[in-house]
Amino acid sequence: MAGNDKRRGGVRKTNKKGMVVGSGGQRRRGLKGKGPTPKAEDRVSHPAKKRAEQRAKAEQQRAKRQAAAENAPELVAGRNPVVECVRAGVPATGMYVAQGIDVDDRVGEAVREAENRGIPVVDVPRVELDRMTSGAVHQGLALQVPPFDYAHPDEVLRAAQDTGLPPLIVALDGVTDPRNLGAVIRSAAAFGAHGVVVPQRRSAGITAVTWRTSAGTAAKLPVAKAVNLTRTLKDYKEAGLMVVGLDADSDITSDELELATGPLVVVVGSEGRGLSRLVRDTCDQTVSIPMATDVESLNASVAAGVVLAEVARRRRIR
Repeated sequence: MAGNDKRRGGVRKTNKKGMVVGSGGQRRRGLKGKGPTPKAEDRVSHPAKKRAEQRAKAEQQRAKRQAAAENAPELVAGRNPVVECVRAGVPATGMYVAQGIDVDDRVGEAVREAENRGIPVVDVPRVELDRMTSGAVHQGLALQVPPFDYAHPDEVLRAAQDTGLPPLIVALDGVTDPRNLGAVIRSAAAFGAHGVVVPQRRSAGITAVTWRTSAGTAAKLPVAKAVNLTRTLKDYKEAGLMVVGLDADSDITSDELELATGPLVVVVGSEGRGLSRLVRDTCDQTVSIPMATDVESLNASVAAGVVLAEVARRRRIR
């Protein structure tokens, strides 16, 4: 019967306006904004996110390799470097001697000193020593040294103050060549400095090359690693030290360095760009080295040696 809503499949028609069944607020929520679009690296299925994850994984692996390399023992290769290291009392965990080499005075002295200090001496085939030293010129002799034990900058300052002499500290700003670092350490020890400070980042550390260049003096002179070199220099200034930076553009030369006889920090810049801006601004004074006009600049370690020699001369005659 027409209009019979009781029949099977019947639908009651109504003249009421609007929805009979509510949306439960879905429509209202659908009108709200969802915020800014996430970056491509934050989207779950975006290729950029996968690339970012791959970069992060590669960075973690690189950091692990770097940490392993820093904690791995180093090998000082060569007869003269090894002899100088054992004479200086460099901490060592083993000495390797190539089988069948000609034993001269240097080899004999190195082996005797190692045995007296309880350092194991191991005979190895020459090809094995070639592999261990990565093809370096070892002359049949190599010394294994553990990772270097850096001091804290405050320890260097206290040790300098305890001497009763005006403190003299050398700081390196971005020197990345381990040979330059070793040469600076050797000059610092030769001219009476009480310690060396290097930045934690973007700087050379104490490696086998450094040991070799320093001729073992890194075992006699405390070397500290500063998390923030600028902050460390400011702490030294608060302790009463003057900070002098080596700068080729300075109008004051090392011959005019009147601050040499007082508590002093000598800052050596990197091989290429010299002092960084923040470190230069922290210096109380910058000095240059008088040179012939046809020479542009000196190697960082040579420049450090020249200025430290002048400081030592002035302190002797004061």
